[in-house]
Amino acid sequence: MFASSAEALKYIKDHQIVMADLKIVSLSGQWLHLTIPARQFTQKHFEEGVGYDGSSGSGFTTVESGDVNAQPRPETAFIDPFWQHPTISFLCDTITADTHEPFPSDPRTIANRAVAHLRATGIADDAWMGPEFEFHVFDRVDVLHEPYNTSIKIACSEITPDGATPPIPHKGGYFRVPPAEHFHDLRSEIAVTLEAMGIAVRYHHHEVGASGQCEIEVQLAPLVRAADQALIIKYVVKNLARRHGRLATFMPKPIFGEAGNGMHVHQRLTKAGRPLFFDETGRNYANLSDLALHYIAGLLRHGGALTALTNPSTNSYKRLVEGYEAPVNLFFSLANRSAAIRVPKYAVSPDDKRIEYRPPDFTSNVYLALAAMLLAGLDGIQAKIDPGQQNFGPFDVNIAKQDRDFRQRIAVVPRSLDEALTALEQDHEFLVRDGVFTPSFIENWVETKRTAEVWPMAIRPHPYEYQLYLDA
Repeated sequence: MFASSAEALKYIKDHQIVMADLKIVSLSGQWLHLTIPARQFTQKHFEEGVGYDGSSGSGFTTVESGDVNAQPRPETAFIDPFWQHPTISFLCDTITADTHEPFPSDPRTIANRAVAHLRATGIADDAWMGPEFEFHVFDRVDVLHEPYNTSIKIACSEITPDGATPPIPHKGGYFRVPPAEHFHDLRSEIAVTLEAMGIAVRYHHHEVGASGQCEIEVQLAPLVRAADQALIIKYVVKNLARRHGRLATFMPKPIFGEAGNGMHVHQRLTKAGRPLFFDETGRNYANLSDLALHYIAGLLRHGGALTALTNPSTNSYKRLVEGYEAPVNLFFSLANRSAAIRVPKYAVSPDDKRIEYRPPDFTSNVYLALAAMLLAGLDGIQAKIDPGQQNFGPFDVNIAKQDRDFRQRIAVVPRSLDEALTALEQDHEFLVRDGVFTPSFIENWVETKRTAEVWPMAIRPHPYEYQLYLDA
């Protein structure tokens, strides 16, 4: 929004802004925030940041060394539409409390390092990313988790007969129109709000899931800006749903038997404004350049390790199963939704030519996920990997309908978070090049995920286990 801190401070004064809100992204990918009265917000905040405890909530530090600073970035500012008093929000980098250097494990800093690495290679100037936003809107979700009482009850008006509107049938939500679909006006309000905040919306629609599944697509943006926008979009979606008395969730698989929520990421590279994924000779598959094919091969080669960062929840692997347009097979193809990488058939011009990586979901920290995908693609380019020689395709088939021999030749994504973390332990050299990620970051990520999510989930009885084993 602003080119400089001076411009931001002038705007605050000229527009009677009452509060300045600083938003920090935690390691898990959630926003944290603190608020400063605007009359006390000065140039010093932009230079030195505001101190906070990096061991509480953010996951950056340990208790014995907790102090870090949140440094607001003027270019990320937006007028927050959800506060009673006029409030301007800034996204922040986390910096060290004493030297004010970039904090090594700050997700936004890691994303910036990934872009710097891209430019240092000379391959491209910018990586353009465009996540698709799939989410569910429920009327109510009641969760009870106690040793002697465990239940989840989800209410959604779209699947509840009311005598006046027919419910949406199982897997029958795609492109539904009112009155069967209930959330058109909510999505339009989300789109209008995002447009007013400078985020261009391509379109919105009801998705396949009968129970309130929606999708919003936006234009591609440079990597760090795309990650910034992703968190803004999630924030707007959740707050507007709440304003309407509903709950929005980006959880990968909230409903058994219905389609899950992915974060398909469209990607392309440019250099000096020139698109690099388009094959000007017309000899390559889907008019993809050699560079694009190498990039694809890098993503697929590191697909197992990537899932530990792009799908870092136990729930992620309940979505990554066949039968729900969820990509579990590591190959690429034109317009094929059973492939891990889909080349959009409608993207035919040089500036539109891109690839869509389909496994990720929004339990990821978007900064880390986009950075990791870029590094995997760059590894493919630098190693000049041929996707055909690695059996990554292209395969223009529905993989689920192929014979066993064909399927066994194609690599698959991990089947669990623990398996994905093991893959990351074994394959992370492409992430630590040029210090983008660090070995200690990878080690801590794996340990934290296992300790806080994999093992606690593994030791808890599941309701379906009672159905299977209560009479044992």
